Amino acid sequence: MLADRLSRIKPSPTVAVTAKANELKAAGNDVIGLGAGEPDFNTPEHIKQAAIKAMIDNKTRYTAVDGIIELKLAICEKFKNDNNISCTS
Repeated sequence: MLADRLSRIKPSPTVAVTAKANELKAAGNDVIGLGAGEPDFNTPEHIKQAAIKAMIDNKTRYTAVDGIIELKLAICEKFKNDNNISCTS
């Protein structure tokens, strides 16, 4: 029966981790919750504007699985400049 099948559904691990983090916070522990990925700050304005521009420019599809070349190049440059680590995209 449907009710039997529904009773076998378990909560998602993300929900369980978030619930545990909230429980620990309520108990007074200093916890950094990594479950739900919900920031405790508003999105910075420059990021919101970049998202709006991306939508206007029709950049609304999934990227290649390994990412966009511009981002990969920027990450390699960051590692080179900040960490003295060479990489290729």
